[in-house]
Amino acid sequence: MKILRYFLQTALHSIWHEKWINFLTILSISIGLSIFCAFVMITLNMDSVLKRLSKSFGMVVYLEYDVSKEREEMLKQNFQKDTDILEVTYISKEQALREVQQTLGPNALILDNLKKNPLPSSFELKLKSDSLKPSLVNQKAAHIKQMSGVDEVQYGEKWLASLHTISKTMKIAAIVFGCSIFIAITFITYNTIKIFFYRRKEEMETFTLLGATQNFTRLPFLIEGFFIGTLGGVISALTIFGVYSFTTLKIVEFLPSIRLIITSLPLQAYLLIPAAGAVMSFIGSFIAVGKIRY
Repeated sequence: MKILRYFLQTALHSIWHEKWINFLTILSISIGLSIFCAFVMITLNMDSVLKRLSKSFGMVVYLEYDVSKEREEMLKQNFQKDTDILEVTYISKEQALREVQQTLGPNALILDNLKKNPLPSSFELKLKSDSLKPSLVNQKAAHIKQMSGVDEVQYGEKWLASLHTISKTMKIAAIVFGCSIFIAITFITYNTIKIFFYRRKEEMETFTLLGATQNFTRLPFLIEGFFIGTLGGVISALTIFGVYSFTTLKIVEFLPSIRLIITSLPLQAYLLIPAAGAVMSFIGSFIAVGKIRY
């Protein structure tokens, strides 16, 4: 217990003694983590917006003009049994014509000269969000088109592919950016601990001559790196939470609709940020003390 107290006191004393270097290191770590967390938050918000947009995604199945009522009922039952389809809406020829008339408004008079209704009946299918992958939707559309009584299947293929590409690109960019931040924070802590070590080199050599082991002389530096990373993470978490709170409380007064778009990081993430900073800095400190020889 006394040894642990000594290690903690030594680490805290070093942090305070080299407060300006430590301050810059902590600031650099907090800035790096804040930028990464902001990017993750933007990615989550983009993904949330894309999911909201995907909920309105639908597939329209146009039937053959002379399809029988029995065949229509069979198709409806098949669609309702499909586990990938969330909602099935049948639109008759008459209903389709009424919708066109409502859309044309005063110009609907041009339809009065039609001898018969040229519009086919159709089904509007709403797919589950888990099934909204371009490859799966293409397979589903091809399968439906082969059904007897189906004339054409229409859906926003390019729109869906664009949404999927944007979501995938943002996630890959978040992973790459996270790895870059990890390397940067590890390198920053590595250099800081290395500087501290050489400044106290004579003290370490004296401990070694007195019989201290390498682990005994190196552990305070590991604890110091752990504290530095934790403090940087805490500052980053508070910064991200503060920016989010300011956005939701102040900017929402001018843009009320932003509340429907912006989402915060999960509560667990604010607890993981200091932990992530501590782990990254500890790894940098571990590499630093492992490469130093005296």
